[in-house]
Amino acid sequence: MTDEAPELRASDADRERVAEILRDALAEGRLDMAEFEERLEATYQARTYGELAPLTRDLPATGAPAVSLAKPPADEGRWAGRFVGGEGTSTWAVAVMSGFQRKGRWTVPRRFTCLAFMGGGEIDLREANFADREVEISCFAVMGGVSVIVPPGVEVVMRGIGVMGGFDHYEEETLPDPGAPRVIVTGLAFWGGVEVQHKATKAERRRLKEERRQTRHELQEARHEWREQRRTERHHRRHDND
Repeated sequence: MTDEAPELRASDADRERVAEILRDALAEGRLDMAEFEERLEATYQARTYGELAPLTRDLPATGAPAVSLAKPPADEGRWAGRFVGGEGTSTWAVAVMSGFQRKGRWTVPRRFTCLAFMGGGEIDLREANFADREVEISCFAVMGGVSVIVPPGVEVVMRGIGVMGGFDHYEEETLPDPGAPRVIVTGLAFWGGVEVQHKATKAERRRLKEERRQTRHELQEARHEWREQRRTERHHRRHDND
């Protein structure tokens, strides 16, 4: 495994290849059970190649291919099919002492403008398509609030102003996905608030939960195999001594 492009996102297949190397290392006695458990858990939690690389750096890659970090940075990956062009499903929204929502399978235009006056609005991009790789959302919240929800991996740029109000971005600690859209949020919050948060869909949360369940299952299986191996070794030693 090389150190090229460590910031690129790792795929499920990449994590599985690293897990296979770790299983082989445990079976060959290169790792003890505590080291195996620690590295396997880190494998399934890793989000980038840079986090995966150290986990097998001191191990041979026999029995499983090494993870290649030589993917082109321009690879759009899972985002490729979400840039659809066109004018967008909706270009504006207004809530005056009421509310509005844009969510589900809609197309975000290159520029979307919204106003919340003594009301609230929600702009959910988690299942949306995009008219362009870079879109701008202008939010004006006057004694009201607007919430923008983006999926993990999307780059967000905040350029809004809060006057006796807030213009907040709850940032991710990880780098944006290669090929992900760039969302620029501008506007004004006057006695109100505009917030942007990264949040996975229910389907994505279920997938992550299943990954954690699978990790626990694999750890239990590995412990069982390790105990059986130790039991067999002790039996052979006693037989040899007799």
